[in-house]
Amino acid sequence: MARGEDLAGLTVLALLSVRPSHPYEMHRFVVDTHKDYLTGLPRSLYHAVDRLVRDELIVPAHTGREGRRPERTVYELTGEGRAELATRLRRLLEEVGPGALAFTAALSMAGCLPPAEVERALRGRAAVLEGRVVTATETLRGLIEGGLPPILLLEVEYEHALRSAELGWVRGLLARLESGEVIWDGAGNRELLGGPP
Repeated sequence: MARGEDLAGLTVLALLSVRPSHPYEMHRFVVDTHKDYLTGLPRSLYHAVDRLVRDELIVPAHTGREGRRPERTVYELTGEGRAELATRLRRLLEEVGPGALAFTAALSMAGCLPPAEVERALRGRAAVLEGRVVTATETLRGLIEGGLPPILLLEVEYEHALRSAELGWVRGLLARLESGEVIWDGAGNRELLGGPP
């Protein structure tokens, strides 16, 4: 799996950008906040931690035990991990892929990036979506004028409707960001991602 598509790894990086944590705590947060884009829990999360340690994007900070609970290793983000998180998030916010899952995940962690970077990535996404909507519109028009039966155009209509709706939503979000309706700062990120205010 390419780094950019490793949503469990991306989530671990995002959570550790807020504060050091152990995998069980991260798992509880993912479940409690309904990060439904992650599947195969808790195994996928633990595997992601192992990969990120191997890639030196996170490191063990300390190991400890609370009461009768099992011993747990707390991990923290490295400088390279922080840079990787920003790169992955920007890419997933900007690129229009075949499905919505990666974009949904990136939106859930957008607060890890400065607002200007999110706006820039979303403007890039909007430009790509505009191109795809125009292309789908022209394709539909050409096929209809060519006499193709409507039953054979359903997938083109569906793609056109999806991209048009997404474009409208992204434009609306950009307007809300630009107007200051949607704002965040470091403190807000910690609260949203489960850290202390």
